[in-house]
Amino acid sequence: MPGIIPGMAPKKVAKAARSTKKTSSATQKAAAATARVDGLLPKQAKFVAEYLISGNATQAALAAGYSPKTAYKIGAENLKKPQIASLLEAKQSEIAARQDERLAAMELTQARVQREIARIAFFDPRKMFHADGRPKDVTELDDDTAACIVGLDVLEEWAGTGEDRVLVGHVKKYKIANKNAALDQAAKILGLYEKDNTQKVDPLAELLKAITSGGNSSFKPVADDPEHEKGRS
Repeated sequence: MPGIIPGMAPKKVAKAARSTKKTSSATQKAAAATARVDGLLPKQAKFVAEYLISGNATQAALAAGYSPKTAYKIGAENLKKPQIASLLEAKQSEIAARQDERLAAMELTQARVQREIARIAFFDPRKMFHADGRPKDVTELDDDTAACIVGLDVLEEWAGTGEDRVLVGHVKKYKIANKNAALDQAAKILGLYEKDNTQKVDPLAELLKAITSGGNSSFKPVADDPEHEKGRS
């Protein structure tokens, strides 16, 4: 056994082994506490990870293991440290880039949003049926019509009871998106409300304007009222 002197008593050997283990454990803990992650101490690295989640320096400091008494101060100080600020900026740029990639994959663009609104606004329920009146299966609907469906309930219909019970069909209930809301959104996109608002006139404002402007208006201030003077005399 390493570190044991020949002739040492068994009890002393065991005690020396325990002492070696304690020293080794303490060394490992010290090394872990000072190990760098992206150039930062473990608590600082944890602070960065938590700040990216919450966006709150105090909450991030608490989650990283800092004392509640100093979390606010340390959180603010950490954000000012060049290494932490630089890493945060790099991580936030990575997150933004990944979000852009996901949005691109989903085709979440202004043009697509406007197209989906138009589909709902101009939804035609006749497209959900065959020429003979039979309802189409969801897989038979065209893209414009299918885009208007926001929910589907399928109910089973059974006949008989017990072991003689057999499935005889299904009842399908479609939930269609709000057409009026879509038309309202479409009107806003086209600026129809802005045009309408410019045509509206505030009657009270126009009345006050007429009174104060004079001119050809019949509303004119009266300096003296003869009838009123007669009543006073």
